[in-house]
Amino acid sequence: MTRVLVTGAAGFMGGHLVDALVADGRDVYGVDDMSGGFKRNINPASHFTELDLRDTSATARLVEDVRPELIYHLAADATEGRSQFTPIECTQRNYMAYLNLLTPAIRAGLGKMVLISSMSVYGRQEPPFSEDMPRAPEDIYGVAKSSMERATEIMSDVHDFKYTIIRPHNVYGPRQNIRDPYRNVVGIFINCLLNDRSFYIYGNGQQERAFSYIGDVTPAIMKAGLRESCNGEIINIGPREEYTISHLAEVILNAFYNGGEIPANVMPKHLPDRPMEVKEAYCTVDKAERLLDFRASVTLEEGVRQMIAWAKELGPQQPKYLEGGLEIVSEKTPESWVKKLI
Repeated sequence: MTRVLVTGAAGFMGGHLVDALVADGRDVYGVDDMSGGFKRNINPASHFTELDLRDTSATARLVEDVRPELIYHLAADATEGRSQFTPIECTQRNYMAYLNLLTPAIRAGLGKMVLISSMSVYGRQEPPFSEDMPRAPEDIYGVAKSSMERATEIMSDVHDFKYTIIRPHNVYGPRQNIRDPYRNVVGIFINCLLNDRSFYIYGNGQQERAFSYIGDVTPAIMKAGLRESCNGEIINIGPREEYTISHLAEVILNAFYNGGEIPANVMPKHLPDRPMEVKEAYCTVDKAERLLDFRASVTLEEGVRQMIAWAKELGPQQPKYLEGGLEIVSEKTPESWVKKLI
């Protein structure tokens, strides 16, 4: 069996991936600092360690003990919009944490790294984004992810391990962290409704995004680590259809209330644009279809229905804001974060 290490294993995407790898007969080791993960997401058939990858020595000890042949790195501070207001934490939790993992893994004989990156590396280029476009990030999170990608390419060239870089697009579905007020737009909208209050749309709501259902994404990510044809490749994962945030809001409201009357008190409210937010972000997926057999089989309407059914069973969640607050607060900081409106 391939000895696999999954970071972010108690999180949304990581938890689903561990389940798939265990079902595929792999010997899976998981690690998570539980900042955005939950015990309920941990597969009991895996070997789990609670650990913050910012701890250099502890991370090195774990890697030396496990000596993984294959690593899927999903641990992230995936707060693209917030990163302009928490640049230090964003860089430490993304770029530095990744180097803390990658360095001892190379020493321990790493065979392959699957790095889960982000569409944020494309910045404001003309969509649909294709993998041959240059990295041109517009925010601190995108800068960190771009640096992680480039570091992987450089270190692979020097130290002879294989890699695949995956750029997923707005993944959502059951088990997502819906209490996070800074990210995961589908989860934020649903949790606001669970708490019987309106949610907030930044700007005019005409931002265009493609939304990827977790059940479509997980098999493709797993295959990226197991197929030699993916070695050295950067691969987008996401559906071909894009939607505005306003349309997403309509889909969620209709599904949450089963097509019935929507209470006036939960209708969405608008706030000013977030600084540096990219308005149009969606991708080409030809490479994912060819190399990973990726298919976006779950429609937005069906995926939202499934997520809402799971969320209603979970129940309303109390939003969890940063304990120490944002690193920078100014007139440009979104009001919804400063006043904790979500």
